Amino acid sequence: MIRMSWARAASVEETLALWAASLREIKQRIRPLFTQERVATNAGLFLEGLLGDEQRKTGWMRAEAAGDPGPWRQQAILGRGDWDADALRDIVHDYVIEHLADDDAVLVIDETGFLKQGKASCGVARQYTGSAGKITNCQIGVFAAYVSRHGHAFIDRALYLPKEWTDDPDRLEATYVPADVDFATKPKLATRMIARAIAASVPFKWVAGDTVYGVGNIEQQLRRAAKGYVLGVSSAHVFRSWGKRPPVAGTAADLARTRRSSDWKRLSAGAGTKGPRLHDWCYLELADLEAEQSYSANDGLWTRGLLIRRRIADDDLAFFTTWCPAGTAIETLVAVEGHRWAIEDSFETAKNEFGLDHNESRSWHGWHRHVSLVMLAFAMMAAIRHRANPPPPKKTKRRPPAKAKT
Repeated sequence: MIRMSWARAASVEETLALWAASLREIKQRIRPLFTQERVATNAGLFLEGLLGDEQRKTGWMRAEAAGDPGPWRQQAILGRGDWDADALRDIVHDYVIEHLADDDAVLVIDETGFLKQGKASCGVARQYTGSAGKITNCQIGVFAAYVSRHGHAFIDRALYLPKEWTDDPDRLEATYVPADVDFATKPKLATRMIARAIAASVPFKWVAGDTVYGVGNIEQQLRRAAKGYVLGVSSAHVFRSWGKRPPVAGTAADLARTRRSSDWKRLSAGAGTKGPRLHDWCYLELADLEAEQSYSANDGLWTRGLLIRRRIADDDLAFFTTWCPAGTAIETLVAVEGHRWAIEDSFETAKNEFGLDHNESRSWHGWHRHVSLVMLAFAMMAAIRHRANPPPPKKTKRRPPAKAKT
């Protein structure tokens, strides 16, 4: 049942024992969510089905793995019963931080698509999804992943509802959308996730996201909270410097064209499946600012900047707005941007191995329950991987030996 590739350093026996102990612990953690023992038992069997070797995690497949004659008990976990998916999300969040916490961690925000047929599934619409690379009939989920040197896992999620849904009370009622849910853009959903992480004192230093999340109030929110960021922006995004020489002003694309060959530096954004992910990078410091005094940790100068990535193969450009403590090296910003790869890897793994996109429920709570259970399964395996493959200790600067007294 366990995928041994998730834990290469430990022996098979050690990993199986760790897996069994972790599953028992997880079931104990989620038990208070359910008022009836049989429902808690079925939730545990649902979780085991997600962790199993079956390629498809449909209700029938999970039922067969659980020894049930049909999918009804599995489906009831998502569609019937009375339990709180947000409470499960909070359990996942606590579990991830307990096992993977690091002060230098990056919170990565991204979205993924869930391809669907028909119009009945909550939030489904013809909309663009990077999962398919086109506009298609799908749901969109916005996620926050916690990425540290110990590993990575999802800690938050939200189903995006297009305006055609929030403007249609009948569709909302048919899919049991709570009455207090209204239209929220994807950046707005992201700000809520970031706010929850900050309120819960999650240890992280940075936030990274693509061009969807480089707009709106996210920048201001992170500045107030003393968090650095590397957020994608479009080529038309306007940047201006002040207090820097020489002054610069213009769109991101215009500024990229003015860069000299010597301004670029070839750096790796992290290890990929085929080795280092090398690109050419350029960093422009635009302004040094006294950070807002909302948080005591915000003392000192912070730098507003523009980070540009150029693909080696075809010179394709990508642009990022940045905010970081003054003196932060370009290598650090590149590494933060490279952490976005972890959430893309997480989406692929969660879909291929844990059935993230195999949800058959059409309701609001069904989507959030299924996704939260998958997040829990993913978090458990991420914790096992960390415990079976501990990272090397952080490097510390060595002090020069003291000179002998004469």
